[in-house]
Amino acid sequence: MLNELGIALIYPNVRGSTGYGKTFSLLDNGFKRDDTYKDINALFDWIATQPGLDNERIAVTGGSYGGHMTLAVSTFYSERIRCSVDIVGMSNLVTFLEHTEAYRRICGAWNTATSASRRCGNSGKNRADEQHRKNQEAHVRDCRKERSAVPVSESQQIADALKKQGTPVWLLIAKDEGHGYRKKPNQDFQFYSTVEFLQEYLLK
Repeated sequence: MLNELGIALIYPNVRGSTGYGKTFSLLDNGFKRDDTYKDINALFDWIATQPGLDNERIAVTGGSYGGHMTLAVSTFYSERIRCSVDIVGMSNLVTFLEHTEAYRRICGAWNTATSASRRCGNSGKNRADEQHRKNQEAHVRDCRKERSAVPVSESQQIADALKKQGTPVWLLIAKDEGHGYRKKPNQDFQFYSTVEFLQEYLLK
């Protein structure tokens, strides 16, 4: 299928990835997270130097945290991509913590508070949360085309924001799934809709 469509896949090991030591895996913690997005921007620079690749036709995709990365890249570097496919990604880390499971909320909130407090003092978490909300509102207008899946709360809010500004967005929600598509019929539907989406927004 990839050969037929003429699509090349690139899997970057951005900072924060495991397998390269503890120091590397911690390079996207807290306020360092933006550096991970910059790694993808550097990848775009590399693609532009490759004669066998077309830097005018780039799509980004990822699931879960990779879905969050996809959304972030789609807002910060929208002018460098044609489209993006976010699968169960967090569209806002603050609302994600507000609506996720209790154990993850406690851990995530603590990590947010401690990392932010190092720079902002005791009120660091509240100030970091407010800054993130402002950043999300400021940058969502720059996101061009998005196809989101579950979880519903995170996908729905980014889809609603994009529709409000007139950005083409496809939203798939499977009522019998959780974090990602596990059932074969749903996986097939997701796959073929993704192919159709890429044909429409990446290849035309």
